[in-house]
Amino acid sequence: MSSWISWPSPEALSREGRARSRRGLGRATRLVLVAVAVWGIVNAKGLNGWQIAGSLAGVAAAYAAVLAYSRVTLRHRLWPAVGLILLLMAGGELTALLGARVPATVLWCGCAVLAIERLPLAVGVPLAAGALVAFAVTQSQDSLLVVTVTSAGLGLAGYTARLDAESRGNTQRLLAQERAARKAEAQSAALAERARIAREIHDVLAHSLSAQTVHLEVTRLLIERGAEQEVVLERVVAARRMAREGLAETRQALSALRGEMAPVEEFLKELVASEGARLEVRGESRRLPAEAGLAVRRVAQEAMTNVRKHAPGALVALRLDYRPLEVELEFRDFGGRSPVDNSLEASGSGYGLRGMRERAELLGGALDAGPAEEGFVVRLRVPA
Repeated sequence: MSSWISWPSPEALSREGRARSRRGLGRATRLVLVAVAVWGIVNAKGLNGWQIAGSLAGVAAAYAAVLAYSRVTLRHRLWPAVGLILLLMAGGELTALLGARVPATVLWCGCAVLAIERLPLAVGVPLAAGALVAFAVTQSQDSLLVVTVTSAGLGLAGYTARLDAESRGNTQRLLAQERAARKAEAQSAALAERARIAREIHDVLAHSLSAQTVHLEVTRLLIERGAEQEVVLERVVAARRMAREGLAETRQALSALRGEMAPVEEFLKELVASEGARLEVRGESRRLPAEAGLAVRRVAQEAMTNVRKHAPGALVALRLDYRPLEVELEFRDFGGRSPVDNSLEASGSGYGLRGMRERAELLGGALDAGPAEEGFVVRLRVPA
Protein backbone atom coordinates (compact mmCIF):
# COMPACT_ATOMS: atom_id res chain seq x y z
CA MET A 1 0.00 0.00 0.00
CA SER A 2 2.82 2.37 0.82
CA SER A 3 4.18 2.02 -2.72
CA TRP A 4 0.90 3.45 -4.05
CA ILE A 5 0.98 6.60 -1.95
CA SER A 6 4.74 7.22 -1.83
CA TRP A 7 6.68 9.42 -4.20
CA PRO A 8 9.70 8.24 -6.14
CA SER A 9 12.81 9.33 -4.24
CA PRO A 10 14.45 12.69 -5.11
CA GLU A 11 17.50 10.75 -6.31
CA ALA A 12 15.25 8.83 -8.72
CA LEU A 13 13.60 12.00 -10.04
CA SER A 14 16.79 13.99 -10.47
CA ARG A 15 19.14 13.74 -13.42
CA GLU A 16 22.18 13.10 -11.26
CA GLY A 17 23.77 9.72 -11.77
CA ARG A 18 22.54 9.34 -15.33
CA ALA A 19 25.15 8.42 -17.88
CA ARG A 20 26.00 11.01 -20.50
CA SER A 21 24.69 8.74 -23.24
CA ARG A 22 21.43 8.35 -21.29
CA ARG A 23 21.04 12.11 -21.00
CA GLY A 24 21.73 12.52 -24.69
CA LEU A 25 19.10 9.91 -25.52
CA GLY A 26 16.56 11.74 -23.36
CA ARG A 27 17.25 15.05 -25.10
CA ALA A 28 17.01 13.38 -28.51
CA THR A 29 13.67 11.80 -27.57
CA ARG A 30 12.24 15.14 -26.49
CA LEU A 31 13.43 16.80 -29.67
CA VAL A 32 11.88 14.05 -31.78
CA LEU A 33 8.53 14.41 -29.98
CA VAL A 34 8.59 18.18 -30.44
CA ALA A 35 9.48 17.74 -34.11
CA VAL A 36 6.61 15.25 -34.57
CA ALA A 37 4.19 17.67 -32.91
CA VAL A 38 5.36 20.56 -35.10
CA TRP A 39 5.13 18.40 -38.21
CA GLY A 40 1.62 17.34 -37.27
CA ILE A 41 0.53 20.98 -36.83
CA VAL A 42 2.08 22.18 -40.05
CA ASN A 43 0.55 19.35 -42.06
CA ALA A 44 -2.86 19.45 -40.39
CA LYS A 45 -5.73 20.14 -42.80
CA GLY A 46 -8.01 23.11 -42.34
CA LEU A 47 -5.65 25.23 -40.19
CA ASN A 48 -5.02 28.82 -41.23
CA GLY A 49 -1.88 30.80 -40.47
CA TRP A 50 -3.10 32.14 -37.12
CA GLN A 51 -4.17 28.69 -35.96
CA ILE A 52 -0.82 27.21 -36.95
CA ALA A 53 1.00 29.99 -35.10
CA GLY A 54 -1.20 29.48 -32.06
CA SER A 55 -0.64 25.73 -32.15
CA LEU A 56 3.12 26.18 -32.38
CA ALA A 57 2.96 28.55 -29.39
CA GLY A 58 0.98 25.84 -27.62
CA VAL A 59 3.77 23.32 -28.31
CA ALA A 60 6.29 25.73 -26.79
CA ALA A 61 4.02 26.24 -23.77
CA ALA A 62 3.60 22.47 -23.41
CA TYR A 63 7.37 22.00 -23.44
CA ALA A 64 7.72 24.66 -20.74
CA ALA A 65 4.98 22.93 -18.74
CA VAL A 66 6.85 19.62 -18.95
CA LEU A 67 10.00 21.28 -17.62
CA ALA A 68 8.02 22.86 -14.79
CA TYR A 69 6.43 19.50 -14.07
CA SER A 70 9.89 17.95 -13.70
CA ARG A 71 10.85 20.60 -11.15
CA VAL A 72 7.70 20.40 -9.00
CA THR A 73 7.76 16.60 -8.92
CA LEU A 74 11.43 16.71 -7.89
CA ARG A 75 10.27 18.77 -4.89
CA HIS A 76 7.30 16.38 -4.28
CA ARG A 77 4.72 19.13 -4.74
CA LEU A 78 1.59 17.15 -5.59
CA TRP A 79 -1.07 19.70 -6.52
CA PRO A 80 1.09 21.84 -8.81
CA ALA A 81 2.17 18.61 -10.56
CA VAL A 82 -1.43 17.43 -10.95
CA GLY A 83 -2.41 20.87 -12.25
CA LEU A 84 0.32 20.80 -14.89
CA ILE A 85 -0.68 17.30 -16.06
CA LEU A 86 -4.32 18.39 -16.35
CA LEU A 87 -3.21 21.50 -18.24
CA LEU A 88 -1.26 19.36 -20.71
CA MET A 89 -4.22 17.02 -21.16
CA ALA A 90 -6.49 20.02 -21.79
CA GLY A 91 -3.97 21.25 -24.35
CA GLY A 92 -4.28 17.89 -26.07
CA GLU A 93 -8.07 18.24 -26.19
CA LEU A 94 -7.80 21.72 -27.66
CA THR A 95 -5.26 20.58 -30.23
CA ALA A 96 -7.52 17.67 -31.20
CA LEU A 97 -10.51 20.01 -31.61
CA LEU A 98 -8.41 22.10 -34.00
CA GLY A 99 -7.82 18.98 -36.07
CA ALA A 100 -4.15 18.37 -35.16
CA ARG A 101 -4.40 14.78 -33.98
CA VAL A 102 -0.64 14.07 -33.98
CA PRO A 103 0.28 16.77 -31.42
CA ALA A 104 -2.73 15.75 -29.32
CA THR A 105 -1.56 12.13 -29.36
CA VAL A 106 1.95 13.19 -28.34
CA LEU A 107 0.56 15.21 -25.42
CA TRP A 108 -1.77 12.47 -24.14
CA CYS A 109 0.80 9.72 -24.45
CA GLY A 110 3.43 11.90 -22.80
CA CYS A 111 1.04 12.73 -19.93
CA ALA A 112 0.34 9.02 -19.37
CA VAL A 113 4.03 8.13 -19.18
CA LEU A 114 4.99 11.14 -17.02
CA ALA A 115 2.12 10.63 -14.59
CA ILE A 116 3.07 7.01 -13.86
CA GLU A 117 6.80 7.69 -13.83
CA ARG A 118 6.96 10.71 -11.49
CA LEU A 119 3.81 10.79 -9.32
CA PRO A 120 2.55 8.57 -6.50
CA LEU A 121 0.80 5.66 -8.20
CA ALA A 122 -2.49 6.39 -6.41
CA VAL A 123 -2.58 9.72 -8.29
CA GLY A 124 -0.54 8.91 -11.37
CA VAL A 125 -2.51 5.84 -12.50
CA PRO A 126 -5.91 7.64 -12.65
CA LEU A 127 -4.35 10.57 -14.50
CA ALA A 128 -2.64 8.21 -16.94
CA ALA A 129 -5.91 6.35 -17.44
CA GLY A 130 -7.68 9.63 -18.27
CA ALA A 131 -4.99 10.56 -20.79
CA LEU A 132 -5.12 7.12 -22.42
CA VAL A 133 -8.94 7.21 -22.63
CA ALA A 134 -8.69 10.56 -24.42
CA PHE A 135 -6.10 9.03 -26.72
CA ALA A 136 -8.29 5.98 -27.42
CA VAL A 137 -11.36 8.09 -28.21
CA THR A 138 -9.51 9.93 -30.98
CA GLN A 139 -8.30 6.68 -32.55
CA SER A 140 -11.69 5.61 -33.84
CA GLN A 141 -10.22 4.57 -37.17
CA ASP A 142 -7.90 2.03 -35.50
CA SER A 143 -9.03 -1.33 -34.22
CA LEU A 144 -9.79 -1.82 -30.54
CA LEU A 145 -6.93 -4.29 -30.25
CA VAL A 146 -4.37 -1.78 -31.59
CA VAL A 147 -5.61 0.94 -29.24
CA THR A 148 -5.62 -1.42 -26.26
CA VAL A 149 -2.13 -2.74 -26.96
CA THR A 150 -0.80 0.78 -27.50
CA SER A 151 -2.37 2.05 -24.27
CA ALA A 152 -1.05 -0.93 -22.31
CA GLY A 153 2.39 -0.40 -23.82
CA LEU A 154 2.40 3.25 -22.80
CA GLY A 155 1.40 2.37 -19.24
CA LEU A 156 4.08 -0.30 -19.10
CA ALA A 157 6.65 2.14 -20.50
CA GLY A 158 5.81 4.64 -17.75
CA TYR A 159 6.05 2.01 -15.02
CA THR A 160 9.31 0.65 -16.45
CA ALA A 161 10.75 4.16 -16.49
CA ARG A 162 9.65 4.53 -12.85
CA LEU A 163 11.35 1.29 -11.81
CA ASP A 164 14.51 2.24 -13.69
CA ALA A 165 14.58 5.65 -11.99
CA GLU A 166 14.06 4.04 -8.57
CA SER A 167 16.91 1.64 -9.23
CA ARG A 168 19.16 4.51 -10.22
CA GLY A 169 18.04 6.45 -7.12
CA ASN A 170 18.87 3.50 -4.86
CA THR A 171 22.28 3.28 -6.45
CA GLN A 172 22.84 6.99 -5.85
CA ARG A 173 21.82 6.66 -2.19
CA LEU A 174 24.14 3.70 -1.71
CA LEU A 175 26.99 5.62 -3.30
CA ALA A 176 26.28 8.61 -1.05
CA GLN A 177 26.21 6.37 2.02
CA GLU A 178 29.46 4.73 0.97
CA ARG A 179 31.11 8.12 0.48
CA ALA A 180 29.85 9.23 3.89
CA ALA A 181 31.11 6.01 5.48
CA ARG A 182 34.53 6.42 3.85
CA LYS A 183 34.69 10.04 4.99
CA ALA A 184 33.74 9.06 8.53
CA GLU A 185 36.30 6.24 8.45
CA ALA A 186 38.99 8.64 7.28
CA GLN A 187 38.05 11.14 9.99
CA SER A 188 38.07 8.37 12.60
CA ALA A 189 41.48 7.20 11.43
CA ALA A 190 42.79 10.77 11.56
CA LEU A 191 41.44 11.23 15.10
CA ALA A 192 42.95 7.91 16.17
CA GLU A 193 46.31 8.94 14.73
CA ARG A 194 46.09 12.30 16.49
CA ALA A 195 45.31 10.53 19.76
CA ARG A 196 48.26 8.21 19.19
CA ILE A 197 50.60 11.13 18.54
CA ALA A 198 49.21 12.94 21.61
CA ARG A 199 49.93 9.88 23.75
CA GLU A 200 53.49 9.71 22.44
CA ILE A 201 54.05 13.41 23.08
CA HIS A 202 52.79 13.06 26.64
CA ASP A 203 54.61 9.84 27.40
CA VAL A 204 57.93 11.21 26.18
CA LEU A 205 57.91 14.93 26.88
CA ALA A 206 55.89 14.95 30.11
CA HIS A 207 58.18 12.30 31.59
CA SER A 208 61.39 13.99 30.51
CA LEU A 209 60.47 17.62 31.11
CA SER A 210 58.92 17.01 34.52
CA ALA A 211 62.13 15.30 35.70
CA GLN A 212 64.26 18.13 34.31
CA THR A 213 62.04 20.69 36.02
CA VAL A 214 62.51 18.97 39.36
CA HIS A 215 66.29 18.89 38.99
CA LEU A 216 66.49 22.51 37.86
CA GLU A 217 64.23 23.70 40.67
CA VAL A 218 66.42 21.88 43.20
CA THR A 219 69.47 23.43 41.56
CA ARG A 220 67.98 26.91 41.94
CA LEU A 221 67.26 26.33 45.62
CA LEU A 222 70.75 25.00 46.20
CA ILE A 223 72.30 28.05 44.55
CA GLU A 224 70.11 30.41 46.60
CA ARG A 225 71.20 28.63 49.80
CA GLY A 226 74.88 28.76 48.85
CA ALA A 227 75.35 25.03 48.53
CA GLU A 228 78.67 23.55 47.57
CA GLN A 229 79.63 23.59 43.91
CA GLU A 230 79.84 19.80 43.71
CA VAL A 231 76.24 19.40 44.90
CA VAL A 232 74.96 21.98 42.40
CA LEU A 233 77.01 20.41 39.61
CA GLU A 234 75.53 17.01 40.42
CA ARG A 235 72.02 18.36 39.89
CA VAL A 236 72.99 20.09 36.64
CA VAL A 237 74.52 16.87 35.35
CA ALA A 238 71.34 14.99 36.31
CA ALA A 239 69.20 17.55 34.45
CA ARG A 240 71.47 17.25 31.40
CA ARG A 241 71.18 13.46 31.55
CA MET A 242 67.39 13.71 31.65
CA ALA A 243 67.46 16.04 28.66
CA ARG A 244 69.55 13.56 26.68
CA GLU A 245 67.24 10.72 27.69
CA GLY A 246 64.25 12.78 26.64
CA LEU A 247 65.82 13.48 23.24
CA ALA A 248 66.58 9.78 22.79
CA GLU A 249 63.03 8.84 23.77
CA THR A 250 61.64 11.43 21.37
CA ARG A 251 63.64 9.86 18.57
CA GLN A 252 62.35 6.44 19.60
CA ALA A 253 58.79 7.75 19.56
CA LEU A 254 59.26 9.16 16.07
CA SER A 255 60.70 5.82 14.96
CA ALA A 256 57.69 4.07 16.49
CA LEU A 257 55.31 6.35 14.62
CA ARG A 258 57.12 5.35 11.43
CA GLY A 259 56.99 1.68 12.42
CA GLU A 260 60.77 1.53 12.97
CA MET A 261 61.66 0.24 16.44
CA ALA A 262 64.51 -1.64 18.06
CA PRO A 263 63.62 -4.96 19.76
CA VAL A 264 61.85 -4.58 23.11
CA GLU A 265 64.38 -6.75 24.93
CA GLU A 266 67.23 -4.42 24.01
CA PHE A 267 65.32 -1.46 25.38
CA LEU A 268 64.47 -3.25 28.63
CA LYS A 269 68.09 -4.38 29.09
CA GLU A 270 69.27 -0.78 28.73
CA LEU A 271 66.59 0.38 31.15
CA VAL A 272 67.42 -2.12 33.89
CA ALA A 273 71.16 -1.55 33.42
CA SER A 274 70.77 2.18 34.01
CA GLU A 275 68.56 1.64 37.06
CA GLY A 276 70.28 -1.36 38.62
CA ALA A 277 67.22 -3.59 38.19
CA ARG A 278 66.78 -7.25 37.17
CA LEU A 279 65.26 -8.56 33.93
CA GLU A 280 63.94 -12.07 33.33
CA VAL A 281 62.81 -13.21 29.88
CA ARG A 282 60.57 -16.26 29.46
CA GLY A 283 59.37 -17.96 26.30
CA GLU A 284 60.78 -17.80 22.79
CA SER A 285 61.83 -14.28 21.87
CA ARG A 286 60.23 -12.71 18.82
CA ARG A 287 59.76 -9.30 17.28
CA LEU A 288 56.60 -7.64 18.55
CA PRO A 289 54.19 -5.49 16.52
CA ALA A 290 54.98 -1.78 16.73
CA GLU A 291 52.01 -0.87 18.95
CA ALA A 292 52.52 -3.80 21.33
CA GLY A 293 56.25 -3.11 21.62
CA LEU A 294 55.60 0.56 22.24
CA ALA A 295 53.09 -0.27 24.99
CA VAL A 296 55.67 -2.48 26.75
CA ARG A 297 58.28 0.28 26.55
CA ARG A 298 56.00 3.00 27.85
CA VAL A 299 54.67 0.93 30.76
CA ALA A 300 58.22 0.02 31.82
CA GLN A 301 59.25 3.67 31.64
CA GLU A 302 56.24 4.92 33.56
CA ALA A 303 56.56 2.25 36.23
CA MET A 304 60.26 3.06 36.65
CA THR A 305 59.43 6.76 36.95
CA ASN A 306 56.90 5.99 39.69
CA VAL A 307 59.52 3.98 41.56
CA ARG A 308 61.92 6.93 41.43
CA LYS A 309 59.21 9.28 42.70
CA HIS A 310 57.39 7.15 45.25
CA ALA A 311 59.80 4.41 46.35
CA PRO A 312 63.36 5.69 45.89
CA GLY A 313 66.00 3.05 46.38
CA ALA A 314 63.58 0.15 45.90
CA LEU A 315 64.74 -3.12 44.37
CA VAL A 316 63.11 -3.53 40.95
CA ALA A 317 62.52 -6.72 38.96
CA LEU A 318 61.07 -7.02 35.46
CA ARG A 319 59.75 -10.16 33.79
CA LEU A 320 58.98 -10.32 30.05
CA ASP A 321 56.94 -13.39 29.16
CA TYR A 322 56.42 -14.36 25.50
CA ARG A 323 53.19 -16.34 25.11
CA PRO A 324 51.62 -17.85 21.97
CA LEU A 325 49.08 -15.05 21.44
CA GLU A 326 50.26 -12.30 23.75
CA VAL A 327 53.16 -10.86 25.66
CA GLU A 328 53.16 -10.02 29.36
CA LEU A 329 55.35 -7.57 31.20
CA GLU A 330 55.48 -7.72 34.99
CA PHE A 331 57.15 -4.81 36.77
CA ARG A 332 57.63 -5.27 40.50
CA ASP A 333 59.32 -3.14 43.12
CA PHE A 334 60.01 -4.33 46.63
CA GLY A 335 59.61 -1.08 48.53
CA GLY A 336 62.04 1.79 49.00
CA ARG A 337 63.64 3.61 51.82
CA SER A 338 60.76 6.12 51.93
CA PRO A 339 57.63 4.25 50.80
CA VAL A 340 54.63 6.37 49.87
CA ASP A 341 51.34 5.85 48.00
CA ASN A 342 52.26 4.34 44.63
CA SER A 343 48.72 3.82 43.27
CA LEU A 344 47.48 4.89 39.87
CA GLU A 345 45.65 7.86 41.32
CA ALA A 346 48.87 9.18 42.80
CA SER A 347 51.01 8.80 39.71
CA GLY A 348 51.99 12.35 38.90
CA SER A 349 49.63 14.19 36.59
CA GLY A 350 47.14 11.37 36.47
CA TYR A 351 47.98 10.50 32.87
CA GLY A 352 50.76 8.01 33.62
CA LEU A 353 49.72 4.43 34.26
CA ARG A 354 46.11 5.36 33.67
CA GLY A 355 47.12 6.38 30.16
CA MET A 356 49.00 3.11 29.80
CA ARG A 357 45.87 1.22 30.81
CA GLU A 358 43.92 3.02 28.10
CA ARG A 359 46.66 2.20 25.58
CA ALA A 360 46.51 -1.49 26.54
CA GLU A 361 42.72 -1.60 26.24
CA LEU A 362 42.88 0.02 22.80
CA LEU A 363 45.14 -2.86 21.73
CA GLY A 364 42.76 -5.45 23.18
CA GLY A 365 44.94 -6.08 26.23
CA ALA A 366 44.83 -5.17 29.91
CA LEU A 367 46.93 -3.48 32.56
CA ASP A 368 46.67 -4.23 36.28
CA ALA A 369 48.49 -2.27 38.97
CA GLY A 370 48.33 -2.37 42.73
CA PRO A 371 50.18 -3.02 45.97
CA ALA A 372 51.75 -6.42 46.53
CA GLU A 373 52.91 -8.11 49.73
CA GLU A 374 56.00 -5.98 49.55
CA GLY A 375 56.07 -2.96 47.29
CA PHE A 376 54.02 -2.49 44.15
CA VAL A 377 53.36 -4.53 40.99
CA VAL A 378 52.34 -3.49 37.46
CA ARG A 379 51.30 -6.21 35.00
CA LEU A 380 50.68 -5.55 31.28
CA ARG A 381 49.22 -8.03 28.77
CA VAL A 382 48.81 -7.17 25.10
CA PRO A 383 48.13 -9.32 22.01
CA ALA A 384 51.31 -9.95 20.05
